Amino acid sequence: KVPVLILSFLQHALNSGIRRYHVAPVLCQRAKVAMSHFEPNEHINYEKLEKNINIVRKRLDRPLTLSEKIVYGHLDDPAKQEIERGKTYLRLRPDRVAMQDATAQMAMLQFISSGLPKVAVPSTIHCDHLIEAQAGGEKDLRRAKDINQEVYNFLATAGAKYGVGFWKPGSGIIHQIILENYSYPGVMLIGTDSHTPNGGGLGGICIGVGGADAVDVMAGIPWELKCPKVIGVKLTGKLSGWSSPKDVILKVAGILTVKGGTGAIIEYHGPGVDSISCTGMATICNMGAEIGATTSVFPYNARMKKYLGKTGRADIAALADEFQQHLVPDAGCQYDQVIEINLSELKPHINGPFTPDLAHPVSDIGAVAEKEGWPVDIRVGLIGSCTNSSYEDMGRSAAVAKQALAHGLKCKSKFTITPGSEQIRATIERDGYAQILRDVGGLVLANACGPCIGQWDRKDIKKGEKNTIVTSYNRNFTGRNDANPETHAFVTSPEIVTALSIAGTLKFNPETDYLTGADGKKFKLEAPDADELPKLEFDPGQDTYQYPPKDGSGQHVDVSPTSQRLQLLEPFDKWDGKDLEDMLILIKVKGKCTTDHISAAGPWLKFRGHLDNISNNLLIGAINIENGKANSVRNALTQEFGPVPDTARYYKKMGVKWAVIGDENYGEGSSREHAALEPRHLGGRVIITKSFARIHETNLKKQGLLPLTFADPADYNKIHPVDKLSIVGLADFAPGKPLKCIIKHPNGSQETIMLNHTFNESQIEWFQAGSALNRMKELQQKSS
Repeated sequence: KVPVLILSFLQHALNSGIRRYHVAPVLCQRAKVAMSHFEPNEHINYEKLEKNINIVRKRLDRPLTLSEKIVYGHLDDPAKQEIERGKTYLRLRPDRVAMQDATAQMAMLQFISSGLPKVAVPSTIHCDHLIEAQAGGEKDLRRAKDINQEVYNFLATAGAKYGVGFWKPGSGIIHQIILENYSYPGVMLIGTDSHTPNGGGLGGICIGVGGADAVDVMAGIPWELKCPKVIGVKLTGKLSGWSSPKDVILKVAGILTVKGGTGAIIEYHGPGVDSISCTGMATICNMGAEIGATTSVFPYNARMKKYLGKTGRADIAALADEFQQHLVPDAGCQYDQVIEINLSELKPHINGPFTPDLAHPVSDIGAVAEKEGWPVDIRVGLIGSCTNSSYEDMGRSAAVAKQALAHGLKCKSKFTITPGSEQIRATIERDGYAQILRDVGGLVLANACGPCIGQWDRKDIKKGEKNTIVTSYNRNFTGRNDANPETHAFVTSPEIVTALSIAGTLKFNPETDYLTGADGKKFKLEAPDADELPKLEFDPGQDTYQYPPKDGSGQHVDVSPTSQRLQLLEPFDKWDGKDLEDMLILIKVKGKCTTDHISAAGPWLKFRGHLDNISNNLLIGAINIENGKANSVRNALTQEFGPVPDTARYYKKMGVKWAVIGDENYGEGSSREHAALEPRHLGGRVIITKSFARIHETNLKKQGLLPLTFADPADYNKIHPVDKLSIVGLADFAPGKPLKCIIKHPNGSQETIMLNHTFNESQIEWFQAGSALNRMKELQQKSS
């Protein structure tokens, strides 16, 4: 038996705040294993996972995919839960919650409104979204701390009061922090950011949600998710040369498109998996958000074990070894769809512009750009982001840069580097990568999201100037990075970004083309090679974590009533029991409408904790089908054209309900629930589209709105911006039962169309109560 004294010492060491403590596997196999170093009293419960899996396997009597094992292993009631892929709603018990600072504000404001004293599961806040890229890491961080002091103080004190761990600004990007500290094989984690699936690179089911979903989990009530379908991606062969993990997901995005993964988990399997590093698998899972997938996951293997060991979690790896049968798919399991990719034949890819699923081999992009009239000269190359900022990513980029420097070359394009975490920053500084990237012309930014989410004070062009940038990011929607609609953004791997930045043009193919050195001699870049993990231990850098106190009841959380950045929430109104009659149409949207179009980021991030102020960006990026313009809609009461938010506020003032008409995959992109809160706050009641992105549809339901889809997509053409709409049949609102929409045209004629919905019984109760939070309060009152 392990001596009590030793276990006591280990417990004391962990509780005292030591950031990384290597515990021998022999000890951990005999003792409970903590979920993370920061929560020594919260333990991994593989026994429960195993018990639930066995119950479900016996019921379904078939082999299970890895996705099913982890998801069904977290069922609230595995014996009675109805399970049918793509149809039934599952009630789940996730292990933990993670929130980034832009979404954590609204999530914590909603949690405060719930009246609960403390979170029921381990939860964390990560300050990564509010740091604007300007002059470089240290200066930008100091500026952000000054500008955002009120918000950071709110998040820190709210975390302390309600038992939530707080990662200070400068810690790094939420998903890299999770991979380094919190994700593990078999975990179910939900995060208030759409790229939460990054944790699937370590064998977890990590799902992006809105803040209201996070509140459910933090409140200790079962979280609902439509039972996902499972798309299998079989990998064969082996990555080599210039091909990288990023090319796998760029290829998959080209195959499935931005909505091809909707309602499904992407499960990678096959012999090719073992040729990909753990952080490479995380890259692939991270960008699965761009194909609409619920999440993505890889099976537990030796590369994950190696990463766990290097990040001080050999104890978790040892435990995962014991339960490995539950952390890989069963032989003979069935997928709803299978895609096969031979990694040995996979070529480097670059996707874009304006959409992440427009896939091109790097060898073709120059010719395609010239044909399409896209600028071929690259103004800026940007590496890093939550998708590609690992030690391996930085090493491969440095390997390319080092070759250029050896021939006297620097980047022709501007070049920026974003480390994924303080640990990555400190380690690449120690190992020389950061200096190599500076020497080639790079600027090292703060450990934060930065330009990837529009936090970029770009000075080298004017708004409206046509230009090209290449990034190792995940999204390239119009205006996403710099708010310039004429910026053509392309997404590729960090090493390809580095090579293209050195050449300065999309017409350069590093696999075949030559560069001219300072001595006039031609040379060709060799394919980069770099260690997936540092030879020495990671350098943890500065300690940036704030532990929540054991008792936070005396902690004061300050929200000034005159604040322009924070605002306590008022409950939304309840449904009045009547049909929604004679609604005006605020806007009929033409084409792609992402959450960036519905609730812009960039400078608007500062209002993420103030619902009324941020509502001034409602749908300002959406294109009005009536005039082909953004942020210009007809006020049906005055017949004057004006900004969308102003028109919505006018309708609200006049007591008029309104609707939005949308196109395909409405709400694609970020998990930001502000895109659902804003229309609700300004008087919206219904969003009718051809189809929805998963997270946004759920967010709308949570806030008491009606997300409905045309039973016949062609009916989109029957509704005109000047029409009035009535939704009838709400008194008999029931799961699976379509609703009628009566369209009233200005000439007095009417026509009726049918609308579908995906509400289940509890979600109908959210609508009737006014919001999911209102419903939670009603249930609390009844139970007390």
